[in-house]
This record gives sequence, structure tokens and C-alpha cells, in this order.
Amino acid sequence: MNDTPIPPPGEDLPPAAAPARPNGGLAQRLLARLIIGFARLLTGARSLWRGCAPEQRQRIYFANHSSHADFVLLWSSLPPALRARTRPVAGADYWLRDTARRFLIHRVFHGVLVDRERQDAQHNPLQPLLDALHAGDSLILFPEGTRNLTDQLLPFKSGLYRLARACPQVELVPVWIANLNRVMPKGRVLPLPLLCTVTFGAPLGLAADEGKEAFLARARDALLELAAEAD
Repeated sequence: MNDTPIPPPGEDLPPAAAPARPNGGLAQRLLARLIIGFARLLTGARSLWRGCAPEQRQRIYFANHSSHADFVLLWSSLPPALRARTRPVAGADYWLRDTARRFLIHRVFHGVLVDRERQDAQHNPLQPLLDALHAGDSLILFPEGTRNLTDQLLPFKSGLYRLARACPQVELVPVWIANLNRVMPKGRVLPLPLLCTVTFGAPLGLAADEGKEAFLARARDALLELAAEAD
């Protein structure tokens, strides 16, 4: 994400009229349960809370990103009470392509969409995220910024640092998603019988006077430590 103005550290978020979350009807709730059940059946996913507990706290869960299914698996791994107030951050260019995707991201996942192809230089791409945090929601964020089909983490975008500066009260929880790219590699029709794990690490916070590069390196190292434990 590009460097655009944010509130000074520790300052209250500006009043923002966050879009009202649609009330999920019976059809949406049933569909969500089907998606959660299918994701768990397909991946055999285990949730490992190694560095924190699944508590009712406002958090940004930041994870590695190798598949469009990453946020579905992470979202499905949260207990229902946390899942209800946790919104995945996703690219508008992908999720607004057709009616089915628009329905899923808005009505089922209640996602926060970001414009990765913004044309207005005055537009702050972080504003939808700030609005969601201001409304009390938690977020699922992929700091690499795009799907990573390699075995190494890509450099982190600045968005995680900028959110940490603007919202120091929000916990930043690293999450490592293991084996999902092997269960359903690109171009494969049928999944492979491998188990996935979703490992939640210890929360991070922005240290006093910590610069962007130092913070992003520390956040990246936190994910790599979880990856080493998962191997």
C-alpha cells in the first residue's frame, strides 16, 4: 500500500461513518456454515493458539498469503464469537468481478475491500480498514499484498505499520497458514490429502520510536518463527 497520510500515533481515529454491516439472513448463515464445514473437511485444518488465546479482543490477524482460500481458512479457524466481528481484507479487483463473488464478500464474509488499482492519488487505500477498526471490528490482513507462489515470504507492504501507528490499541497477531498451497496447488482440480495448520503467535505492538523498516522486519520474523515451528 502506498504511503498516504494517517492520524498521528496514539491519536483517536477520526469519526468515520463505517458502512453498516448487513444483517445476515438465514441463507447467508447457512452458506457460511457450509463454507466453514467444507474448508475444514477439505484441509483437515487444525487451529493452534501458541502465543495467545482466542479472546474477545480487537486484533489484526496478519498472515502469509499463497491462495485465495487463505482468508477463508483463517476466518473459519476462529471461534464463532470472534469470527462474527472479524473481517477479511481483500482486493476489490478480484471480489467485485461477478455477482457471486460480490455476494460472498459482502453478505457472507463481510469483507473490507481495498482498491489495489487506485487511480485517484488523493484516495487513502487504508481508509476502509481504518473505518472498520473504528467501528470495533478485527481484521484479517496479508501484508505481502498479493498471493505468493514461492517458498519465501515477499517483502511486507507498509500498511501493517501504518495501521499499527494509527491504532496502537489493536493487537497484531501473526498467523502462519501451513500446507494450504500444497493441498490445492495452482492448476489442480482435486485436492491432495494433506493436513493444514493455522498457527496463532504472540501479539505484537509498535514499540516507541520504532521505524517502519524495523517494525516490518520484526513482524516478518514473527511469521517466519511460526513457519519454522510448523515444519
